[in-house]
Amino acid sequence: MSRVLATLATAILVVLLGTAQPASAIAYGENARDGAYPFSVRLTMTGLPTADRGRRDSSCSGALIAPRWIVTAGHCFRDAAGQKVSHPVAERTTATIGRTLVAGGRGGQVIEVVAVHQSETTDVALAELDTPVTGITPLRVATHPPSPGESLRLTGFGLTAGQVPAKRLQTGRFTIDAVGDSLIETSGTAPQDDTSPCPHDSGGPYFRTTDSGPELVAVVSGGPSCPHTGPDLSARTDNISDWITATTSGSSRSTPLYYLGLIPVAVLVVALGVWALRRRAAYRVTGADLGSRPGLGRRAYGDRVGGVGRR
Repeated sequence: MSRVLATLATAILVVLLGTAQPASAIAYGENARDGAYPFSVRLTMTGLPTADRGRRDSSCSGALIAPRWIVTAGHCFRDAAGQKVSHPVAERTTATIGRTLVAGGRGGQVIEVVAVHQSETTDVALAELDTPVTGITPLRVATHPPSPGESLRLTGFGLTAGQVPAKRLQTGRFTIDAVGDSLIETSGTAPQDDTSPCPHDSGGPYFRTTDSGPELVAVVSGGPSCPHTGPDLSARTDNISDWITATTSGSSRSTPLYYLGLIPVAVLVVALGVWALRRRAAYRVTGADLGSRPGLGRRAYGDRVGGVGRR
């Protein structure tokens, strides 16, 4: 019990202070067969800002959990100061879904990420896609808690043993060592006991197999350098499933921030309307012919303002 409490305390410090290294791809995992785990996602960030005002590229892993929504690690969306943010940070962020090969693969879909929602309680983020994914069944989010000793599978894109970028989706088997309020500990069991997440596996899904299909349990959050034996830290998703459902059932495009973007358009429309009414009033009072102004015939005026002018 004391070991579990100590480990969970360390995990909390890792998430809050960022002392652990973000996880990457799976060391000593195995190649996923073609077409397997199509809900697995590779998030590609191009043009991320750096502290020295430069730019860099990066990537994370994740899973499709609704036609327009990806679940991943919260720390995959950080600003130049390393703080988690609720919006895309890179010049371009895309999600590749349903493709086993990292480069040159056939099939799959590549879609822009347009919005981000951060969990307030754990290292989980939801990324909204510009258009829905079709032809791929999303990974169902579990609603009951994980248990110590339970076996899970992990998929991810990223570095493999020797810090070599993976050429295709990697997978491995893990066992849950301990369960906390927002985190779990998982250790590799197959293909080897030092199978472990590596850089750019952050956000990769840990899922259980059930009679009704795979079920999301947690996403990769952080841990020691890979490869290694012993536990990594992963963020639970079952105890935030209500938040996930509420978020993915709507769209950020219907939030106040979206409508704020329409305010300038509305102001312009109102201004044009007021201007047209004042011109019409002036005409009625003075008998001026708006169509007689140089370069502005009556028909042209009516065409430009959609029928407000005289015809």
